[in-house]
Amino acid sequence: MSAPEGALAAIAARKHIEADALRCAEAALWAKAAAVEPARDIAAALRGGTIIAELKRRSPSGGTLRAELDCAALAADYQTAGAAAISVLTDGPDFGGSLADLAAVRGAVDLPVLRKDFIVAPAQVAEARVAGADWVLLIVALFDDALLEACLDAVQRAGAAAIVEVHDRDEARRATAAGASCIGVNNRDLRTLTSDLATFARVRPAIPDSVVCIAESGVRQAEDVARLVGEGADAVLVGESLLRAADPAAACAGMVAAAAAAGGARR
Repeated sequence: MSAPEGALAAIAARKHIEADALRCAEAALWAKAAAVEPARDIAAALRGGTIIAELKRRSPSGGTLRAELDCAALAADYQTAGAAAISVLTDGPDFGGSLADLAAVRGAVDLPVLRKDFIVAPAQVAEARVAGADWVLLIVALFDDALLEACLDAVQRAGAAAIVEVHDRDEARRATAAGASCIGVNNRDLRTLTSDLATFARVRPAIPDSVVCIAESGVRQAEDVARLVGEGADAVLVGESLLRAADPAAACAGMVAAAAAAGGARR
């Protein structure tokens, strides 16, 4: 593994500082995590062509999306629109999110909820569970193999699940070797913040069919969803295009329908 580069390097440095600040509270976090209600079944929710709807106020690549976003209210609208799961950005400096947003969403919906952040230590997995996350994002580019396995062990200990995010075939092979049961292919290069929807089709053959496969980033319209599901995505994670829509819930419903139709055609 090479060190994170570009935009990802700066974020990673900040996240290691945040993780270090949790060390004194780690034992208490794990004790609280053990008392959290069981996580919702991710694999069952995502098979067959579905949408994961994301909540964030801004992003480094997209700028301000919805500054006054009420995460709980929009999560409930996304659930009504047919989303299979909700992704919540909990990073503050770059995305305007917080663990309080995650907790609010957990209280507003019955769907699986993802903590979308740049996790770099097992303690942050426990922190996610305490806030109500059913699953967490683990970005392969942030880990050596030992730390990736340690964080996956932490996910199992917490009774949660993980999306192990990759950007190329080598990372996909590392994720598979570490035992990932759910892999997300990010069409956005986190070093340059540019996106290429063709990334998914290049990486998908390196992921076993037994693994739940998610396509992330770069989705602008329902046709993009249909394309990615047709190329083998079990679910498509969509954020920016929904949040920029005049009616995010209606936009979500359209993408849910496109995913279901493409999934049915694939079967």
